[in-house]
Amino acid sequence: MNVSISQLVADLNTEVSTVQTIMSFYTLITAAFMLLSAKLQDIVGKKKLFLIGAVLYGIGTMIAAISSSAEILFIGWAVIEGIAGALMLPATVSIVSGTYSGEKRTISLAIVGVMGAFASAIGPLFGGVMTTFLSWRYGFACELIIVILILVLQNRIPHFEPTESKSELDISGAIISFIGLILLVIGILSLTHDFNTSIAVIILGMAVLATFAWFELRRKRNGKVPLLDIELFKDRNLRVGTAIMILCYLIMEGGLFAVSLYLQSVLKLNAFNTGLTILPLTIGLLIFATLAPALSEKLSHKKIMAIGSIMSIIGCLILSYQFRLDTSPLEFIPGMFILGAGFGFIMGLSVDISLTNVPDESQNNASGVTSTGESLGESMGTAIIGIILILGVFGGISNAVDIYAPEYSDNETFQIEVFDSFEKMDTVNGVEVDILNTIIQEAMAFVMIVTAILMAIVFVLILRLKDMKIENK
Repeated sequence: MNVSISQLVADLNTEVSTVQTIMSFYTLITAAFMLLSAKLQDIVGKKKLFLIGAVLYGIGTMIAAISSSAEILFIGWAVIEGIAGALMLPATVSIVSGTYSGEKRTISLAIVGVMGAFASAIGPLFGGVMTTFLSWRYGFACELIIVILILVLQNRIPHFEPTESKSELDISGAIISFIGLILLVIGILSLTHDFNTSIAVIILGMAVLATFAWFELRRKRNGKVPLLDIELFKDRNLRVGTAIMILCYLIMEGGLFAVSLYLQSVLKLNAFNTGLTILPLTIGLLIFATLAPALSEKLSHKKIMAIGSIMSIIGCLILSYQFRLDTSPLEFIPGMFILGAGFGFIMGLSVDISLTNVPDESQNNASGVTSTGESLGESMGTAIIGIILILGVFGGISNAVDIYAPEYSDNETFQIEVFDSFEKMDTVNGVEVDILNTIIQEAMAFVMIVTAILMAIVFVLILRLKDMKIENK
């Protein structure tokens, strides 16, 4: 839906920030319910929970497809599909992890990582085709077809017996973790509206999450089953690997949002051509994520992922020079491909190395942690990178007005109108075109530099991982 921003704004008579909020809340709600979902696998059963999620996802996607307003889209997409995604994602990882071992497990979990990342990357092209030649609504309708296929092929999913009873469900822990995650991301989302209040909400969210950790530790010491076994985080690979996934998905999701907005608002590309411009990232990600498991027989997971982070940094730096007013879509190919290739090396192996030391009885819990990290990263990515972009726009308006319309330098009303034009992605004429193009160009270069810095942090985290050896079984 990143490539459909302008069409969503027009069709639903809304604003860019509203669409950004819906995108963020979809992944936020998924992340908020993920830990509860991971525990429900032990109570309901992995397969049954996965299928319940699939049915719920089908209901949500139908509502999103026929939505007539941003509010209805929010309910269908962000709320219902968000909860459904939370039920399905941890179950997917734990079903695969519980089915295979050794080299087959590495390859299988790599496929899960590849498919998740590939789906995120191929989405812009698919969404572009739907939006340009049909409607963004058909994109949601196609999701219903996938749900039907899942239900038809459900007998091919292995069955796992539940291991816990309903009485062991930690409802209090689920509520505390949900509130903490919601507060954290809402605080991040509202940074550009009321900075002081947002910081207070972020701090409150972190305090609630700290309370959740204390509550879970206390519950376990009292002999009760916790929603999340906090002691799992003593495992360095799970702890560091989850942090790596949060940052990588934050960078990819936020970067796609910002680049798509640039391609549509400055270069005036339609949804299909926007998706086509992003395609090299998809190709690089798919190729290198597929190569990663095979290369892991010769090089360690850690080395391959470190190489991937360096490649991604190079891709970000190349792209930082591409956001000119006369840029051709073809000029994005090298940077996009290298960035995607780096992500491929990291995402192809990150789940496997995160879960390598986790005992079988804790795989469900650990899969919930990694899946929560992915969804939280996606949610914060659209929010944080979107905020960086908006802050860049704010900062560039005054400078651009001084250059192209000096007579309006002290006219705050004019500058507010320029920002409103950016928010609504309106068609503007005259000097406003030059102003908007200039500020977005400068803001995008800043976004790429920030993402390169974040990837440098990922590189440092990868060096903290413990290498793993694969046993052929």
